[in-house]
Amino acid sequence: MTKQIHVGGVPIGGGAPVAIQSMLNTKTTDVEGSLAQIRALQAAGCQIVRLAVPNMEAARGFAQICKESPLPLVADIHFDYKLALAAAEGGAAKIRINPGNIGGEDRVKAVVDMCKEKRIPIRIGVNGGSLDKKLLEKYGHPTAEALVESAFQHLELLEKQGFYDTCVSMKSSTVPTMVAAARLFRSRCDYPLHIGVTETGPVRQGLIKSAMGIGALLLDGIGDTIRVSLTDDPVEEVYAAKDILKAAGLRKEGVNIISCPTCGRTRIDLIGLVNQVDEALKNCQKPITVAVMGCVVNGPGEAREADIGIAGGDGWGTIFEKGVEVEKLPYDQLLTALLERIEKM
Repeated sequence: MTKQIHVGGVPIGGGAPVAIQSMLNTKTTDVEGSLAQIRALQAAGCQIVRLAVPNMEAARGFAQICKESPLPLVADIHFDYKLALAAAEGGAAKIRINPGNIGGEDRVKAVVDMCKEKRIPIRIGVNGGSLDKKLLEKYGHPTAEALVESAFQHLELLEKQGFYDTCVSMKSSTVPTMVAAARLFRSRCDYPLHIGVTETGPVRQGLIKSAMGIGALLLDGIGDTIRVSLTDDPVEEVYAAKDILKAAGLRKEGVNIISCPTCGRTRIDLIGLVNQVDEALKNCQKPITVAVMGCVVNGPGEAREADIGIAGGDGWGTIFEKGVEVEKLPYDQLLTALLERIEKM
């Protein structure tokens, strides 16, 4: 079991449920816009939010956002240790730094002392795209071993100051590298890990890469917080993270939709219907399985374990529960009837 830290009221590691994190794409100086996005993320199921703090103007905005944010906020800091100090003073629930790029030991100590005083954990963020030149010369390119060595170098800087309230992330845009780095790190120490594949590309590729990388580690029992990085609305990152946790068997809340891939027997717009069901139940937290099947030949039987579902006919369909038909309706009434039954469950 890993060590446990707390980001605001969210426990990380130590047997706590895997937490979902995302990052705002608003400017931190846009206080109202940032708060609106935080609230949208919270509604989607996000638990921790990270914000970029690139300058003092952003640090002032960060402090204002902290005052009203319903979620704990992580300040993303690079190069300037004074920004970390300002964010800590402003209400950060966690500081994300690369201790190797914020200056000498005295500056690392200043950040550590502030975080100790305010009981703020630090996340060490190692990224394959910004490794130290010496490590790149040693390993040739950003290997898993290079990422892990970088993480331990940074941990040593904090531990030298007596600081252990730390979370680590080692991200790469290459799935096998990210997975290997997390496995290697976990075999050597028990700091909690934030996992994710970075710079994943367009949404379709991003979803696949994230599901592979994050999912592989979760099935190994590795990972204490996750972020699905997508070039999209951050809310979609949260929905994807929830789906990955459900697929890994680590999250029971929320609807699990199963549907057939369609074939020549399909006589209804199954693809359209599945998309409508998915959208309508996106925020439903009931731990149920809903089946949307293309025909009555195999539909109810194949989805026997579903709590409720639809099997399509020729312009009509049946609603069934636990494989038993309970209602037969025209196609255009199926969705409404299904949602009404789910509402009563």
